[in-house]
Amino acid sequence: MSATFAVMSPATGRSVADAPDNGPAEAKAAIAKAVTAFETWRRTTAYERSAILRAWATRMLASDADLARLMAQEMGKPVTEARGEVRYAVSFVEWYAEEAKRVYGETVPSQAAHKRILVQPQPVGPVYAITPWNFPAAMITRKAAPALAAGCSVILKPAEQSPLTAIRLAELWVEAGGPADVFQVLPTSDPVALSGVFFDDPAIRKLSFTGSTEVGVKLAAQSAKTMKRVSLELGGHAPFLIFADADVDRAVSEVAASKFRNAGQTCVCANRIYVHDAVHDAFVERFSAVVSALRVGDPLDEATQVGPLVDAQGHEKVRAHVDDALARGARAVVGGKGGEGLHFQPTVLTGVSRGMRILEEETFGPVAPIIRFSEDEDAVRQANDTPFGLAAYLWTRDLSRAFRVAEALDYGIVGVNDGLPSAAQAPFGGVKMSGVGREGGKWGIEEYLDLKFISIAL
Repeated sequence: MSATFAVMSPATGRSVADAPDNGPAEAKAAIAKAVTAFETWRRTTAYERSAILRAWATRMLASDADLARLMAQEMGKPVTEARGEVRYAVSFVEWYAEEAKRVYGETVPSQAAHKRILVQPQPVGPVYAITPWNFPAAMITRKAAPALAAGCSVILKPAEQSPLTAIRLAELWVEAGGPADVFQVLPTSDPVALSGVFFDDPAIRKLSFTGSTEVGVKLAAQSAKTMKRVSLELGGHAPFLIFADADVDRAVSEVAASKFRNAGQTCVCANRIYVHDAVHDAFVERFSAVVSALRVGDPLDEATQVGPLVDAQGHEKVRAHVDDALARGARAVVGGKGGEGLHFQPTVLTGVSRGMRILEEETFGPVAPIIRFSEDEDAVRQANDTPFGLAAYLWTRDLSRAFRVAEALDYGIVGVNDGLPSAAQAPFGGVKMSGVGREGGKWGIEEYLDLKFISIAL
C-alpha cells in the first residue's frame, strides 16, 4: 500500500516518520491472512511457540535503546523511563513463553462407568487487539504474548499517536522466527473505519482493548453482534490513601512514583491523594519539595523526568481541570500552569473538595490533588465513590488496617505501601466501569482459551 500518515512528536511538533495508513481493504486482507495462519499456528507445539517467544524477547532486549528512542519521539515518554518500559514489555513475553507450556487440560470423573470426560483448552481464534499510546510497547506484549502463546493469531491496531514502536515490534517478531501473518500490525489514521471491518467479521473471535471507558462500552456493543470474546482494560481514577501512621518520606516517594510516571498519563497513576489530618501538613511540605525538583524537558534528554503531554487535547484537559479546581477554591502549592509547547508543570493542589472536575474525571496529567480526611472509614468511602475501579493505593504501617482497607477498596488492583505494583505474573484489570477480564499471570492466557468438553463412551 502507498497511503501514509505523519507521526508527530509532541516534544517538537515535527514529524518523526510516516506510518502506513491502513483502511478497510487492508483490514479484510489481514483477516484472511490471520485466519489461514491461525490454522497452522494453533497446531504448532507449545514448545515451538515458546521458543519463538523467547527469541522475540531476546531481540527486544537487544533493541532496547532503539525502542526507547522511538517511544520518546512519538509519544514524549522520557527516554530513561522508556527503557524501563522495554524491560516491562519483555517480561510479558518471557512469562508467556513459559505459560505456553502450562496450558493444562483435565479429566473429570464420570457418573457412568463406560464414559470418560475430558476438558481440553484450545485457542479462541484470530484476535483483534487495540492498544493505547501511553505504553507503546508494554500494552502490545501484554496482549500479544499470551494470545500467541495460546496459539491464536493476532492483528494489532496501535494508537495513531504511537504506531512506530508497534511496527518495530512486528519486525522483531519476524526476525525471531515468528510467522508474519500470525502477528500483524495495522496502523491507521481512521481507526473507526478500520475497526468496523473486524467487528463485523465473525472470523475474528476475540477483542482485546485498552483505552477509555467511553470507547470501550461502544466496542463491547459492536463485538456483541458476532459474540466475540472481550477483554477491556478501561479508565481509572486511582485514589492513594495516606493514613496517620504513615512513614511520610516513604509515602511521598511512592506517591510521586505513581503520580508523575509518564507525566501522569497512565490509567493506574494516583489521581486523588487522601491524606490524614495528622500527617497532612508534613506530607504536603515534603511532597511539594519533591515535585518542585522534577526535571521537565526534552524526552530524549537523559536528565528529563517529565516529558510533554501527548497532544493538544490532553493538554487542554489538564489545564481545564486545574483551572476549575483553582476557581472553586483549591490552591496550587506547586505548578498550576502550562509550560512550553505541550509540557505542563508538575502540580500539587491543596484545598481540593467535592464538586471539582479533578475528583470526578480522570485527569491524565502531572497534577496531584490532595484531600484531607480525619476518619479512616470516610477516606475509604470517598475512595470508592466513583464509577471506576482499576487501581487504588494506601500507605500504613498497621497490618490490620492494611488488610481491612485493601479488602474494602472496590478496585481490581490495590497497592499497599507500593505505588508501582504491576508485574507480568500478576492479574491486571479492573471492576465496575474500568473493564472486564485480566491481563498478566496465568489469568492472562485464559482470556485467549476456550474450553472444550469431550465425553467418550467406551
